[in-house]
Amino acid sequence: MRELRIVVATADAERLRGALVLASTQAALGGAASIFLQLDAVALLRHPITAAGDAAHAAAGLPLLGTLIDEAVALGVTILACQSGLMLAGMTADMLPPEVEAGGPVSFLQETSDEARLLLA
Repeated sequence: MRELRIVVATADAERLRGALVLASTQAALGGAASIFLQLDAVALLRHPITAAGDAAHAAAGLPLLGTLIDEAVALGVTILACQSGLMLAGMTADMLPPEVEAGGPVSFLQETSDEARLLLA
């Protein structure tokens, strides 16, 4: 199975939710998956992790954004936060959830093989 690598390019929680669901599904099926939160998207990882749509998702029996992140990591999904995005959000690497790594687009793309599926969310 080809690796799945997703770039979340905006601070849109619904795009991150979609990326987390796809990456978690990939991992549950036995494939590798990574998500890179670029620039403004990093702010979605600010503690406590909440999103405007969390109440609606909970009412529909769906997990909250923070729960989706925890579940994805438990399945083996790698989550990377853009170092420049940390600066934009006024955050430091130690403010990220423990399972999230700081990195940059260069390292993310260097680790992306020619066979990988690369999606932009």
